[in-house]
Amino acid sequence: MSSKQQLIAGLRANAEQAVARLRGIPPERYETGVYENGWNGRQILAHMASIEWTYSRLIELAAAPAPTGPAESGERAATAQGGIDGYNQRQVDKRAAASVEELIAEFQQNRAKTIAAVEAADEALFDVPIRSAGGRSGTLAKVLDEVAIQHVTGHTNDIAG
Repeated sequence: MSSKQQLIAGLRANAEQAVARLRGIPPERYETGVYENGWNGRQILAHMASIEWTYSRLIELAAAPAPTGPAESGERAATAQGGIDGYNQRQVDKRAAASVEELIAEFQQNRAKTIAAVEAADEALFDVPIRSAGGRSGTLAKVLDEVAIQHVTGHTNDIAG
């Protein structure tokens, strides 16, 4: 199985597991706890839903011409306006009034778009070196695994406690 096929299978399985687990968490759990950036469980879910759309942009980044010049490593790098922490907070704040179910639905919609982008991408792109806006570096396949699968699993565990 290619890295692309493994990634697609991993993205699908991860989304199914995360959604099932998120729907099984008692509603009050979403309003408790202080985690990353001082967020509660609902805010972490808002973060998960909001950043999912950015993963297809990593594929676009991998497809862009490689940087050139003596100081360049060939790695393509994503950026976040105002820094990653500011970007994440703005996205969470935009979803302050969203319900848990709306956030889960947004995550599912955005994950479907991520999977579609991976399916449409050329196999060779998954070996291109990139760096995410959050600072993850490696091949596109490795970075997508870390930010879209492992990150979601970690935050789902944060919310579940």
